[in-house]
Amino acid sequence: MTSLTAMPRAGQLECICEPGALGDTASDHRGTALLAAGFAFSVLAQVLTLSILPLAGLSFAPGGSLATLPYAAFYVGAAVASLPASFLLDSFGRRAAFSLGASLGAAGGLVLVWALVSLHFGALVLGAFWLGIAGGFSLFYRHAAVPVGGRGASTLLIIFGAATLAGLIAPTIAGLAETLASPRIFAGTAAAAALAHVGSLMMTASLSYQRHRERGAETTGSQDWRSILLPTAIGALGWFAMTALMGATPLAVIGCAPSDAVVGAVAWHVMAMYAPSLALAVLPRLALPVPLSVVGCLLLMAGALAFMLAGTAGGFSVAAALAGAGWSLVMLGTTLWVHGGAPVSRVLLGLHDGTLLTGAILGALAANVFA
Repeated sequence: MTSLTAMPRAGQLECICEPGALGDTASDHRGTALLAAGFAFSVLAQVLTLSILPLAGLSFAPGGSLATLPYAAFYVGAAVASLPASFLLDSFGRRAAFSLGASLGAAGGLVLVWALVSLHFGALVLGAFWLGIAGGFSLFYRHAAVPVGGRGASTLLIIFGAATLAGLIAPTIAGLAETLASPRIFAGTAAAAALAHVGSLMMTASLSYQRHRERGAETTGSQDWRSILLPTAIGALGWFAMTALMGATPLAVIGCAPSDAVVGAVAWHVMAMYAPSLALAVLPRLALPVPLSVVGCLLLMAGALAFMLAGTAGGFSVAAALAGAGWSLVMLGTTLWVHGGAPVSRVLLGLHDGTLLTGAILGALAANVFA
């Protein structure tokens, strides 16, 4: 007689296909390519969005104390999305979850366009919040790339590295979009961000159907919250430093250079955020969790020091690049750290990302101090 423990329980998701039949292994090149392209489009949307939110907030806010609210709203949306995204990945699979996030991003981009055309501060905050929700969903690309036991380091590096393209093309896209939308400042960039999410949606909708068995506390040998506490704390500090610096950078650059220099500084930041992944993809054995996390923290400290000493657009771009590289190594290191042991439940992954984004929110609110 079949034991009760071997029988499926209500709500438990099982894959009854042969291993690899759904194309969901690390060797599935098509799935990896689609994830990488979807993530790159999502990051492009984030670059375009974050390059205008601090300046738009400064222009439309009814008071100086509210200038960073749209920028902070982006990260609030990302934090709010972290747990729902984790549950949706288990219940409906990566195709549905990532497509939903991209759809919300496209809608948020359109709200942002309307806010910028109508000069409506409340809609600006709402659009930023929706775009942040899309950003929260896109964070789970890295968890989708790393299977249990951390054996997907190479796939994670490829997906992260693909986002380097977003930094390369963002200034050109923003410049073209602003020219087409002139004289409605920032509206073209917001529209381009919405279209980038549409591109991400096209990629994720093409993914093979896949659902994961939930690896909760009932899974033998699964990790508990204490095992991920240290990498979560390090990741949260990394997010705090990065968002504080990048919230202040557009405001600092606009004080000493033309407005198009802002997108350039943010683009250098984004390229530095993901370029280390391309280098490590060549030598994945160097992708060691603790050393990456430590070096990342040191680079973030160097970025903060460079920002305080900078007085030109070039100096602020260097600081932004250092902050981006530091964030990149912290994220890679802590992600591999979290996945390096026993299975981690989706609930813990959601709480992990939610904590990281709480650090991001605090950093965004502290951006005025750096500026």
